Amino acid sequence: MDDRPAQGRPDGRPDLTEAGMTDHSPKILRVLWGEMHVEGLGRSKDVKVYPGGARAWDWAETGTAHYPGIQPADVQELLDHGARVIVFGVGLLERLRVRPETLRLLDERGVTTHVAATPEAVARYNELAGAEAVGGLFHSTC
Repeated sequence: MDDRPAQGRPDGRPDLTEAGMTDHSPKILRVLWGEMHVEGLGRSKDVKVYPGGARAWDWAETGTAHYPGIQPADVQELLDHGARVIVFGVGLLERLRVRPETLRLLDERGVTTHVAATPEAVARYNELAGAEAVGGLFHSTC
């Protein structure tokens, strides 16, 4: 396992695709308070994972906050990478919300969703990672 902080793309966002990932969704190896370890990526506080890669998830990109929660713009990248199942890890204390319009968008596109506390969500995501085109958004604190 690589314990170095996640490196990134030219725009500064960590991304597994540069490390030669192809179409499988990388496993999440460990979850600690404020830190997640992802196969091939290393450490990051919050992560986006999808078929072919992963990167740090910076909520500021879309203006996401605990409430009202994960927005449609947050999942677009996962859809663009072919995710047909999306798992939301909403924090260890389940403080992060998923906006109803986000779930509605995914339902309209036929994408299966799972929402759970991050440890349970990671377990579900890892079960699916080898068999499905799965993506996820995972929050590692509250």
